Amino acid sequence: MRCPFPGMDPYLERSAIWPDFHDRFITHICEALQSKLRPRYLALTQDRLYVLEHERPIRPDVSILRSDFDSGGVATAVAVEPDTPLVLEIVEEEIRQPLIHIVEPAAGNRVVTAIEALSPDNKLPGPGRKSYLRKRDELWQSEAHLVEIDLLRGGGRVLRVASKRLEQQPPWCYLVAVSRRPSFCEFYTFGLEQSLPRVAIPLAHEDPDVVLDLQAVFTRCWDAGPYPELLQYGQPAPGELSAEQQAWCRQRLSGPVA
Repeated sequence: MRCPFPGMDPYLERSAIWPDFHDRFITHICEALQSKLRPRYLALTQDRLYVLEHERPIRPDVSILRSDFDSGGVATAVAVEPDTPLVLEIVEEEIRQPLIHIVEPAAGNRVVTAIEALSPDNKLPGPGRKSYLRKRDELWQSEAHLVEIDLLRGGGRVLRVASKRLEQQPPWCYLVAVSRRPSFCEFYTFGLEQSLPRVAIPLAHEDPDVVLDLQAVFTRCWDAGPYPELLQYGQPAPGELSAEQQAWCRQRLSGPVA
């Protein structure tokens, strides 16, 4: 079975499925770029790590014995139960998020361009977003180009420019932003009904851009993954969809898929 959608599959946004897709997508992007970059550059997968704290409730098991004396002066033990508190254990979990660095070996593996595919916690308030924005600032200060791929409809956008600057674009659900040194931003916006774009990936010096065909990468990723068995197309897609988008999804899922 092939993906029933011409571009992004909105069912992949399910929280139980997204981490698997995200890791595969990064791997296939790296693979697609490698032959285009050699010999001057290399694409390497890297990890961004941050710590997430969870609160885990614990049922207390406490009893205190009080010694009393009976009428004969013999001590007796009486159990005294305290009021039951709410007990939370703070558990720290290390979160790993892969990304791609395009490096120049002749310059000591200097990072020329970083490619990020955003995850839900990068777009929601919390440590994941803070970690992402901090790393993005570090890359920009190091004078690396940055490519941000946002295939999630939910959560807040993490644009380097005000979102109102994109209001003149046709209605869109997804975004690829290329922050190109020294001071330019390029945007590829596309809707649910459209294919993923071919994106110009900047390199160092006067070297020409390389083209990353995101639709080809997505198709390879989807075809190689376990998604037909996992995506539960009989249920509504996650997140908010307009009535027109819902109808379009039903039409795509009811028709034959070549």
